Amino acid sequence: MAADFLILQGFAVATMKQIIPKKLLKRLSNKYLIAFMFFCVWIIFIDDNNLFFLRKNVNKIKEYRVEKAYFKDKIRRDSLHLQEMKSNAKNLEKFAREEFLMKKKNEDIFLIIEK
Repeated sequence: MAADFLILQGFAVATMKQIIPKKLLKRLSNKYLIAFMFFCVWIIFIDDNNLFFLRKNVNKIKEYRVEKAYFKDKIRRDSLHLQEMKSNAKNLEKFAREEFLMKKKNEDIFLIIEK
């Protein structure tokens, strides 16, 4: 019994025999369990496609889906706007005057900028 304890600076420290029962030690020393644990550690932390990398990629995919929806909506609105411009000459002229400050001959443009 005295061999089962080590005395370290006045404290009794139990050896591995008391802490880990023989049955548990036998199960943990199974070569298949050791291989499986090594495989899990490899996949989770070490591999190029580890879990941290995969989680980062999943978040990027979510962001890209949101951007995709935004741009699809923008394309739809711009297509409607373009179709409206092509169908009516007055709308095209109005757009050119407002956006690009185009004018006819003998016209002056006054810009009023509000503060």
